Amino acid sequence: MRADAQALKGHLDVLLLATLTNGPQHGYAIKEALRDGSGGRFDLPTGTVYPALHRLERAGLIAGSWSVVDGRRRRSYQLTDDGHKKLAGDRANWREFATAVTSLLEPGPWPTTT
Repeated sequence: MRADAQALKGHLDVLLLATLTNGPQHGYAIKEALRDGSGGRFDLPTGTVYPALHRLERAGLIAGSWSVVDGRRRRSYQLTDDGHKKLAGDRANWREFATAVTSLLEPGPWPTTT
């Protein structure tokens, strides 16, 4: 199952932040990290990834800087302190949400209320 940008709506920001936990990356490498880290399920177009990176930068969750690599300018991004805090909170929320959904999807009797 391959997810499209619409299916990730509301989750893209946290996924982008998570790709930066191991240090700075340029935009295309972030796009590739999403694809590779999801086993190819999140192979998003650059027209989805770059605007989201710009939004995260404006929000102060990531910081961008320009460099020249092999004669080409590249913009690399890294998590800010606020980005690290946001990611930690989002991870905790996701784990709680996933636990609740998994509990509901598992077969078995659920307690009833009277």
